[in-house]
Amino acid sequence: MNTVNQGKVVLITGASSGIGEATALYLAARGMHVILGARRTERLDALAARIAREGGSAAVRSLDVTSLESMKDFVAFALERHGRIDVIVNNAGVMPLSKLEAGKVDEWNRMIDVNVRGVLHGIAAALPVMQRQRSGQVINLASIGAYTVSPTAAVYCATKFAVAAISEGLRQEVGGDIRVTVVSPGVVESELADSISDPGGREEMRAFRQVAIKPEAIARTIHFAIEQPADVDVSEIIVRPTASAY
Repeated sequence: MNTVNQGKVVLITGASSGIGEATALYLAARGMHVILGARRTERLDALAARIAREGGSAAVRSLDVTSLESMKDFVAFALERHGRIDVIVNNAGVMPLSKLEAGKVDEWNRMIDVNVRGVLHGIAAALPVMQRQRSGQVINLASIGAYTVSPTAAVYCATKFAVAAISEGLRQEVGGDIRVTVVSPGVVESELADSISDPGGREEMRAFRQVAIKPEAIARTIHFAIEQPADVDVSEIIVRPTASAY
Protein backbone atom coordinates (compact mmCIF):
# COMPACT_ATOMS: atom_id res chain seq x y z
CA MET A 1 0.00 0.00 0.00
CA ASN A 2 1.21 3.52 -0.78
CA THR A 3 1.46 5.05 2.69
CA VAL A 4 2.09 8.53 1.26
CA ASN A 5 -1.57 8.78 0.30
CA GLN A 6 -3.02 7.40 3.53
CA GLY A 7 -4.91 10.13 5.33
CA LYS A 8 -5.71 12.14 2.22
CA VAL A 9 -9.06 13.90 2.37
CA VAL A 10 -11.13 13.08 -0.70
CA LEU A 11 -14.50 14.66 -1.50
CA ILE A 12 -16.77 12.61 -3.76
CA THR A 13 -19.95 13.97 -5.35
CA GLY A 14 -22.67 11.59 -6.49
CA ALA A 15 -21.39 9.10 -3.93
CA SER A 16 -24.68 7.29 -3.26
CA SER A 17 -24.31 4.71 -6.06
CA GLY A 18 -22.28 3.50 -9.04
CA ILE A 19 -18.82 4.94 -9.60
CA GLY A 20 -19.08 7.32 -6.64
CA GLU A 21 -19.97 4.54 -4.21
CA ALA A 22 -17.28 2.22 -5.58
CA THR A 23 -14.67 4.98 -5.37
CA ALA A 24 -15.57 5.75 -1.76
CA LEU A 25 -15.18 2.10 -0.78
CA TYR A 26 -11.92 1.68 -2.68
CA LEU A 27 -10.22 4.83 -1.37
CA ALA A 28 -11.41 4.37 2.22
CA ALA A 29 -10.01 0.83 2.20
CA ARG A 30 -6.64 2.40 1.34
CA GLY A 31 -6.59 4.73 4.30
CA MET A 32 -8.10 7.88 2.82
CA HIS A 33 -10.76 10.00 4.54
CA VAL A 34 -13.75 10.15 2.19
CA ILE A 35 -16.39 12.86 2.37
CA LEU A 36 -19.57 11.61 0.71
CA GLY A 37 -22.00 13.98 -0.98
CA ALA A 38 -25.33 13.30 -2.71
CA ARG A 39 -29.03 14.04 -2.35
CA ARG A 40 -29.93 10.51 -1.18
CA THR A 41 -28.47 10.81 2.30
CA GLU A 42 -30.01 7.56 3.51
CA ARG A 43 -27.83 5.71 1.01
CA LEU A 44 -24.81 7.76 2.04
CA ASP A 45 -25.43 6.88 5.68
CA ALA A 46 -25.54 3.17 4.81
CA LEU A 47 -22.32 3.50 2.80
CA ALA A 48 -20.53 5.39 5.57
CA ALA A 49 -21.61 2.74 8.09
CA ARG A 50 -20.20 0.02 5.85
CA ILE A 51 -16.91 1.88 5.50
CA ALA A 52 -16.72 2.31 9.28
CA ARG A 53 -17.36 -1.41 9.85
CA GLU A 54 -14.49 -2.16 7.49
CA GLY A 55 -12.15 0.14 9.42
CA GLY A 56 -12.31 3.17 7.15
CA SER A 57 -13.10 6.85 7.61
CA ALA A 58 -16.17 8.41 5.99
CA ALA A 59 -18.42 11.38 6.63
CA VAL A 60 -21.72 12.29 4.99
CA ARG A 61 -23.14 15.60 3.82
CA SER A 62 -26.31 16.28 1.85
CA LEU A 63 -25.30 17.78 -1.49
CA ASP A 64 -27.07 19.24 -4.52
CA VAL A 65 -24.34 19.91 -7.06
CA THR A 66 -26.61 22.27 -9.01
CA SER A 67 -26.43 24.69 -6.05
CA LEU A 68 -23.20 26.60 -5.53
CA GLU A 69 -24.12 27.24 -1.89
CA SER A 70 -24.67 23.52 -1.29
CA MET A 71 -21.27 22.78 -2.82
CA LYS A 72 -19.58 25.46 -0.72
CA ASP A 73 -21.19 23.96 2.39
CA PHE A 74 -19.89 20.53 1.33
CA VAL A 75 -16.33 21.82 1.08
CA ALA A 76 -16.66 23.76 4.36
CA PHE A 77 -17.89 20.58 6.07
CA ALA A 78 -14.77 18.72 4.92
CA LEU A 79 -12.54 21.55 6.15
CA GLU A 80 -14.24 21.58 9.54
CA ARG A 81 -13.62 17.85 9.97
CA HIS A 82 -10.10 17.55 8.58
CA GLY A 83 -8.64 21.03 8.11
CA ARG A 84 -7.78 20.47 4.45
CA ILE A 85 -8.99 18.91 1.21
CA ASP A 86 -6.62 16.97 -0.99
CA VAL A 87 -8.89 15.73 -3.79
CA ILE A 88 -12.34 16.50 -5.11
CA VAL A 89 -13.93 13.91 -7.40
CA ASN A 90 -16.64 15.62 -9.43
CA ASN A 91 -18.58 12.48 -10.25
CA ALA A 92 -22.28 13.39 -10.08
CA GLY A 93 -24.02 13.03 -13.44
CA VAL A 94 -27.29 12.24 -15.19
CA MET A 95 -27.96 10.77 -18.61
CA PRO A 96 -31.60 10.99 -19.82
CA LEU A 97 -30.96 10.24 -23.50
CA SER A 98 -33.36 11.22 -26.29
CA LYS A 99 -33.25 12.50 -29.86
CA LEU A 100 -33.27 16.26 -30.20
CA GLU A 101 -36.55 16.09 -32.11
CA ALA A 102 -38.21 14.77 -28.93
CA GLY A 103 -37.79 18.26 -27.51
CA LYS A 104 -37.15 17.15 -23.92
CA VAL A 105 -35.90 20.58 -22.89
CA ASP A 106 -36.31 19.97 -19.16
CA GLU A 107 -34.05 16.92 -19.42
CA TRP A 108 -31.50 18.86 -21.45
CA ASN A 109 -31.43 21.55 -18.79
CA ARG A 110 -31.08 18.97 -16.05
CA MET A 111 -28.02 17.47 -17.78
CA ILE A 112 -26.47 20.90 -18.18
CA ASP A 113 -27.17 21.75 -14.54
CA VAL A 114 -25.75 18.52 -13.08
CA ASN A 115 -23.07 17.52 -15.57
CA VAL A 116 -21.62 20.96 -16.33
CA ARG A 117 -22.66 23.38 -13.61
CA GLY A 118 -22.08 20.68 -11.01
CA VAL A 119 -18.46 20.34 -12.09
CA LEU A 120 -18.00 24.11 -12.21
CA HIS A 121 -19.48 24.45 -8.73
CA GLY A 122 -17.08 21.81 -7.45
CA ILE A 123 -14.16 23.71 -8.94
CA ALA A 124 -15.42 27.06 -7.64
CA ALA A 125 -15.77 25.73 -4.10
CA ALA A 126 -12.60 23.63 -3.87
CA LEU A 127 -10.06 25.58 -5.92
CA PRO A 128 -9.59 28.53 -3.52
CA VAL A 129 -8.84 26.06 -0.71
CA MET A 130 -6.32 24.17 -2.83
CA GLN A 131 -4.67 27.42 -3.90
CA ARG A 132 -4.27 28.45 -0.26
CA GLN A 133 -2.81 25.04 0.53
CA ARG A 134 -0.62 25.16 -2.57
CA SER A 135 -1.66 21.57 -3.24
CA GLY A 136 -4.66 19.53 -4.34
CA GLN A 137 -6.19 17.54 -7.16
CA VAL A 138 -9.40 17.96 -9.13
CA ILE A 139 -10.69 14.77 -10.75
CA ASN A 140 -13.58 15.26 -13.16
CA LEU A 141 -15.63 12.38 -14.52
CA ALA A 142 -16.31 12.82 -18.22
CA SER A 143 -17.27 9.90 -20.48
CA ILE A 144 -16.43 8.17 -23.71
CA GLY A 145 -19.15 10.57 -24.84
CA ALA A 146 -16.58 13.36 -24.52
CA TYR A 147 -14.90 12.01 -27.66
CA THR A 148 -17.71 10.81 -29.89
CA VAL A 149 -21.41 11.53 -30.42
CA SER A 150 -24.22 9.07 -31.13
CA PRO A 151 -27.96 9.43 -31.81
CA THR A 152 -30.02 10.24 -28.68
CA ALA A 153 -26.84 11.36 -26.88
CA ALA A 154 -26.19 14.78 -28.43
CA VAL A 155 -26.87 16.83 -25.31
CA TYR A 156 -25.28 14.33 -22.95
CA CYS A 157 -22.15 14.21 -25.10
CA ALA A 158 -22.13 18.02 -25.26
CA THR A 159 -22.02 18.15 -21.46
CA LYS A 160 -19.13 15.69 -21.38
CA PHE A 161 -17.23 17.56 -24.12
CA ALA A 162 -17.68 20.57 -21.84
CA VAL A 163 -16.25 18.70 -18.84
CA ALA A 164 -13.16 17.81 -20.88
CA ALA A 165 -12.74 21.40 -22.06
CA ILE A 166 -13.21 22.85 -18.58
CA SER A 167 -10.71 20.39 -17.15
CA GLU A 168 -8.05 21.18 -19.73
CA GLY A 169 -8.57 24.90 -19.21
CA LEU A 170 -8.23 24.46 -15.46
CA ARG A 171 -5.08 22.38 -15.87
CA GLN A 172 -3.45 25.08 -17.97
CA GLU A 173 -4.47 27.85 -15.59
CA VAL A 174 -3.46 26.38 -12.23
CA GLY A 175 -0.10 24.82 -13.14
CA GLY A 176 2.52 23.81 -10.60
CA ASP A 177 0.80 22.94 -7.35
CA ILE A 178 -2.62 21.59 -8.36
CA ARG A 179 -3.25 18.52 -10.48
CA VAL A 180 -6.25 18.08 -12.80
CA THR A 181 -7.39 14.69 -14.08
CA VAL A 182 -10.20 13.72 -16.46
CA VAL A 183 -11.44 10.14 -16.19
CA SER A 184 -13.65 9.06 -19.09
CA PRO A 185 -15.49 5.78 -18.55
CA GLY A 186 -16.89 3.73 -21.37
CA VAL A 187 -19.84 1.45 -20.60
CA VAL A 188 -20.07 0.94 -16.84
CA GLU A 189 -22.76 -0.77 -14.80
CA SER A 190 -24.66 2.05 -13.08
CA GLU A 191 -28.04 3.65 -12.46
CA LEU A 192 -27.52 6.32 -15.12
CA ALA A 193 -29.78 4.55 -17.61
CA ASP A 194 -32.63 4.63 -15.09
CA SER A 195 -33.17 8.31 -15.85
CA ILE A 196 -33.95 7.71 -19.55
CA SER A 197 -37.62 8.49 -20.15
CA ASP A 198 -37.52 8.36 -23.95
CA PRO A 199 -38.24 4.90 -25.47
CA GLY A 200 -35.70 5.40 -28.26
CA GLY A 201 -33.04 6.45 -25.78
CA ARG A 202 -33.73 3.43 -23.59
CA GLU A 203 -33.38 1.09 -26.58
CA GLU A 204 -30.15 2.79 -27.64
CA MET A 205 -28.73 2.36 -24.16
CA ARG A 206 -29.89 -1.25 -23.88
CA ALA A 207 -27.87 -2.12 -26.98
CA PHE A 208 -24.93 -0.02 -25.79
CA ARG A 209 -24.81 -1.77 -22.42
CA GLN A 210 -24.55 -5.31 -23.72
CA VAL A 211 -20.90 -5.08 -22.69
CA ALA A 212 -20.14 -3.28 -19.43
CA ILE A 213 -17.48 -3.17 -16.74
CA LYS A 214 -17.93 -2.84 -12.99
CA PRO A 215 -17.70 0.61 -11.37
CA GLU A 216 -14.76 -0.70 -9.34
CA ALA A 217 -12.67 -0.45 -12.53
CA ILE A 218 -13.16 3.30 -12.50
CA ALA A 219 -12.45 3.46 -8.77
CA ARG A 220 -9.08 1.78 -9.39
CA THR A 221 -8.36 4.31 -12.12
CA ILE A 222 -9.15 7.23 -9.82
CA HIS A 223 -6.87 5.74 -7.18
CA PHE A 224 -4.10 5.37 -9.77
CA ALA A 225 -4.33 9.08 -10.58
CA ILE A 226 -4.27 10.05 -6.92
CA GLU A 227 -1.34 7.84 -5.96
CA GLN A 228 1.09 9.36 -8.45
CA PRO A 229 3.84 11.58 -7.01
CA ALA A 230 2.93 15.24 -6.60
CA ASP A 231 5.00 16.21 -9.65
CA VAL A 232 3.08 13.77 -11.91
CA ASP A 233 -0.31 14.77 -13.28
CA VAL A 234 -2.22 11.99 -15.02
CA SER A 235 -4.25 14.40 -17.10
CA GLU A 236 -6.60 12.14 -19.04
CA ILE A 237 -7.63 8.47 -18.90
CA ILE A 238 -10.18 6.54 -20.96
CA VAL A 239 -11.37 3.28 -19.38
CA ARG A 240 -13.67 0.94 -21.29
CA PRO A 241 -14.54 -2.74 -21.67
CA THR A 242 -12.01 -4.65 -23.71
CA ALA A 243 -14.82 -6.07 -25.83
CA SER A 244 -16.50 -2.72 -26.46
CA ALA A 245 -16.41 -1.09 -29.88
CA TYR A 246 -16.99 2.35 -28.30
